[in-house]
Amino acid sequence: MRIEVVYALPLEQDTTSLEVSAGTTLREAITCSGVLGRRPEIDLGTARVGVWGRSASLDGVLLDGDRVEIYRPLQADPKEVRRRRAAKSRP
Repeated sequence: MRIEVVYALPLEQDTTSLEVSAGTTLREAITCSGVLGRRPEIDLGTARVGVWGRSASLDGVLLDGDRVEIYRPLQADPKEVRRRRAAKSRP
């Protein structure tokens, strides 16, 4: 099976395409991709992961063509950012 592991940063993406066997889990794919060695800031104990934009478990089994995504923590609460922006635009 062909899959892709992606870790997006503000100015670049770390993308790795892999050929894996049926039954491979997200955790195994991430480990095999080498992204953890290239990006030491990723902690799989706390990082959220997903497949094609949907949250998934590290123990989830991949399908051919899946795109595994490792999500970074939010820098700011989106609701708070909208509140501040709205407050600035009020006369």
